[in-house]
Amino acid sequence: MNDVVIHKFGGSCLRDSSDLDSISRIIKSQASKIVVVVSALWGTTDRLLRAANEPRYATKLVSDLRKQHLRFSPKIDQSIFADKFNKVLNGIDKSLFNLSKDPDSSVDVNTLLAAGERLSALVVANELRKQGLDANAVGSEDVGICLDGTDTATNVDIEKSVERLDHSAFRGIPVITGWFGEGIDGNLALLSRGGSDHTAAAIARILDAKKLILWKDVEGVLSINPRWGVDSKPIPYLGYDEARELSRVDAPVIHHTTMIPVKDYGIPIEIRNLHSASVDNAPTVIGPNIMQSNHLKAIGCMRSVAKITAEIGDIANQTKVLGQILIQLDQENITCWSVKSSPSKVDFVVSQQELSSTERVIEKNLPIANIEYYSCLISFIGTNKREIIDDRMSKMNSIDTELSYLDSTEFSIQYVCNTDDIKHLMNSLSKVVFEKSKA
Repeated sequence: MNDVVIHKFGGSCLRDSSDLDSISRIIKSQASKIVVVVSALWGTTDRLLRAANEPRYATKLVSDLRKQHLRFSPKIDQSIFADKFNKVLNGIDKSLFNLSKDPDSSVDVNTLLAAGERLSALVVANELRKQGLDANAVGSEDVGICLDGTDTATNVDIEKSVERLDHSAFRGIPVITGWFGEGIDGNLALLSRGGSDHTAAAIARILDAKKLILWKDVEGVLSINPRWGVDSKPIPYLGYDEARELSRVDAPVIHHTTMIPVKDYGIPIEIRNLHSASVDNAPTVIGPNIMQSNHLKAIGCMRSVAKITAEIGDIANQTKVLGQILIQLDQENITCWSVKSSPSKVDFVVSQQELSSTERVIEKNLPIANIEYYSCLISFIGTNKREIIDDRMSKMNSIDTELSYLDSTEFSIQYVCNTDDIKHLMNSLSKVVFEKSKA
């Protein structure tokens, strides 16, 4: 099926009914075989989450969701999807009732949260049908999508999904629910928030798609996150690993697990703007890693990190102990941004939000000698030459904050620093990195 193109529409592309008109125009204009993957309508998942945690909020939820989705797709309750539409809404009501009796029921929580994607798939499929397209709403688990965990999961289990794939479900234009699938125990399991991008990438891999298009409400992936108040342009090309690191640090445009399924198969990912009329090249394309003479592409910034220094007592067991700690941190879903060891100590850099959990894991294995706090971690994406960054930063006159080198990877260099004004820091760095040097 390598002529297929996967189109993923996230919640930011499902804010109002006019977005559905744009989606319909896009799909009608395509010549390739199409598979659509959708997130829930904008704000729906948050409402479902709140209802799961606050039963009093759930009183009018089913009625409100019915009205909301009817505004997006009038008369869906009278369409060929009417039975499925009512079944999903009744399922929400049932899940809320069960949760009022047993608030800790993960099966009912997941069933409730997955309803947002199910309703969205029905709405999008119904609107595509109004345009004369043979669109069909399909649940991820019905297609055969399996996840690598129970209740919650990190990734789609590609090998198992390939074995379980139901090709008959791909009739006409399938509109598939993102974010969830069948867990290891046979029950519904969810990916992390934003994981529908990963679902779409996994489907692209499973179907050996020609490409994956992620439709957003922005013009590609920018060199610097707009939240820092710095104007920057879309990055024309990012390698898979560059995109993954940037998305982990500071680019919520794409989920950081999106690149994993397609990386080894070279399936390109295009980031396109739903509201742009352009049919030219995508603002950002993500593909195989290409080192372009250490061409700096982006600067990512993550607030509030901490460096934990632990003492190594027995050097002979250093590798074993360090391995145990890293496995335990991974099991706790804790991201280590840097790990450096010497004969006498080892440094771990983590988000301050995960500091307490990290301390507990480390203290089970090694005594902690010191903890240092930093206001931010800066990641320069696209180069691994520290001398390039140091040379450019040496010319900075507009900032009085010193950046301390932390670590480097094949495609990035990381620093930590303390500053009271991160926006000022990012503005200064952007001028040094992206503007031509003055004579």
